[in-house]
Amino acid sequence: MGKIKKPGAAHRLELGMGLGMGKGLGLGRAMLWRGGLAMAACAVMGTGVLAQPQGQAQDYPSKPITVVVAFGPGGAGDLVTRRVAQAMSATTGQSVVVENRPGAGAAAAAVIVAKSRPDGYTVLLTGNGTAISSVLFQNLPYNLARDFRHVSSIASFDLGLIVDGQSRFRSVADVIAFAKANPGKLNIGTSRIGSTQHLAAEMFKSMAGIDAISVPYKTTGEMISAVRANDVQVAFEVLSPILGQLSSNAIRAVAVTAIRRFPGLPDVPTVAEAGVPGFDASSWAGFSVPAATPTAVVQKLAAIVQAAVASPEVQASLQGMGYVASASTPEQMTARMNDDAAKWKKVIVQAEIPLQ
Repeated sequence: MGKIKKPGAAHRLELGMGLGMGKGLGLGRAMLWRGGLAMAACAVMGTGVLAQPQGQAQDYPSKPITVVVAFGPGGAGDLVTRRVAQAMSATTGQSVVVENRPGAGAAAAAVIVAKSRPDGYTVLLTGNGTAISSVLFQNLPYNLARDFRHVSSIASFDLGLIVDGQSRFRSVADVIAFAKANPGKLNIGTSRIGSTQHLAAEMFKSMAGIDAISVPYKTTGEMISAVRANDVQVAFEVLSPILGQLSSNAIRAVAVTAIRRFPGLPDVPTVAEAGVPGFDASSWAGFSVPAATPTAVVQKLAAIVQAAVASPEVQASLQGMGYVASASTPEQMTARMNDDAAKWKKVIVQAEIPLQ
């Protein structure tokens, strides 16, 4: 197992729902975060049994739908949600409003939706980060399995294994060969501790059987600067914010981390193809609703989301931003959430990442 660089105050863990874009918590913010969790927990417990939704599923939707996003505007999850919401509105004739509710490390948004009326009109953006949070954080004010039903995925956020444009590494095999010949000398740049990027690096070290050091950065810009300066020799980062630098050859992607190639980089192999069979570390986003939402409403909402995501306009728009439009059935999204939680729990245990 590779070494993990111990996080300092600037790299404190952050709770993630969907694809988080916030920064690490300082001590003061951490205290506020804990307080926010406590208040949120009281809110959930004080709500009691929620009233059943009014009206019939065949009338759904008959009023605006609100999608709650746990982060501020402009992040990957927010941008994708807004594009899908636009397509949903066009097909249903109803407004689909995206409401940004950052705070309490994303737990506040989850609690708001968990205690909302279970009628399909209040939806939460969830995804891979939600699965990670469910196994990394011990005192969440909600229970993922108990408080939510999953509707459909909307997109995947592929990661790249990147190097400097002039790097000696031309392939995954080159990276692994160097690491095995020089134990502890390979530095791997990642995002914050506990992020998909960080856990992807830890899984790569484990599955490739190498001893390397994970170095977390607060921003993509800092990480790319470190790659260019050879402070880290490789890095794992979401493709969307680095497509411009990949196009200019300032940096190169030696592989992508999903189980299939990214359509926008068809000549770049997957990590699995390039020598680490079974490797799959893509992030993703989807929609979830309160657990008591009737099955008929969930199925109808899923069909609306699926139609929106399947539209050629959404497919092209998301690919242009560096994402892959990808819908699912409620059962498929539930299985993916459960599978990811189990996968990342194993990585967290093996990498000896402290639970929060």
